[in-house]
Amino acid sequence: MELRNFLSEVPAPAAVGHRIVHSGPHLTGHTLIDARVRALLADVADLAPLHVTPALPVVDAARELLPDVPHVACFDTVFHKDLPAQARTYAVPERWRAEYGLRRYGFHGLSYSWALQRTAQALGRPVDNLQVVLVHLGGGCSACAVRNGRSVDTTMGLTPLEGLVMSRRSGSLDPGALLWLQRRHRLSTNELDDTLHRHSGLLGLSGTSGDTRDLVRARAEGDAAAALALATFTLSCRRGIASMAASLDRLDALVFTGEIGEDQPEVREEICSALTVLGIGGGLLVPELDDLMREGLRRIDRAGSGVPVLVVATGETQQIAAETRRVLGM
Repeated sequence: MELRNFLSEVPAPAAVGHRIVHSGPHLTGHTLIDARVRALLADVADLAPLHVTPALPVVDAARELLPDVPHVACFDTVFHKDLPAQARTYAVPERWRAEYGLRRYGFHGLSYSWALQRTAQALGRPVDNLQVVLVHLGGGCSACAVRNGRSVDTTMGLTPLEGLVMSRRSGSLDPGALLWLQRRHRLSTNELDDTLHRHSGLLGLSGTSGDTRDLVRARAEGDAAAALALATFTLSCRRGIASMAASLDRLDALVFTGEIGEDQPEVREEICSALTVLGIGGGLLVPELDDLMREGLRRIDRAGSGVPVLVVATGETQQIAAETRRVLGM
């Protein structure tokens, strides 16, 4: 009903681009949605249950309401499709990798594609001559190493649950802990799934909120749990950034995007001020959010302080539009 009402209020579209978080093993590029593609998407929905599962009914409704226009699936995984073998491979038996398809995919690719292009423009350098760490911080959080325009490492893996601490998702956890919780405490698969996806991360640490804005305020009022949540989160981000830098020869820039990356200067400052080992400094400038949204990006490091630090306004919607036009040759 909401989609029907929305379409009744806007000009008729020439095409529809859909953000689909996970492409699975058989789709390696943004693509027109037909019956085959729709079936393949259903087959990988359990790899990103918070994202693909609710997206598919929207895809179906849009195709039903707009049957005469092309619908394009734009995948977050495509940006990482050429990850080097050593970056995409888990240290598990060959059978698991070959028969089960266990490998790292990486996510937030639409956001990274947009941020990378804006970064190149801001630095006045071609994309294929940049080595940068991109950090998407929002409800989901990840970091990515880009060498000469290509993703060469990233913190998320087979699913969007791996990697950095997130708003409500745990991020990486000792796999032995999950086995122990199942054996010793008889936690079911469904309970583990629900807890790790919806009740962990900043929310699980603080007990009150998964929103860093709430936690910054609570910490200032003396909330020890909020302080621990933020400290754990920013350490997780620093670990992720440092691990991504290990896949580069040099670091031309550190780039923040995503809702937290855009709108939480306290978090950016706490991350960068403790990354001096990478040549990154604190004392960051704090652009007005309205200015950032209008201009699309800001360089926030102080002149001469070290590695450039940039904030790029999240551009997933714009990137979906661009990829949809490319697929259709528009």
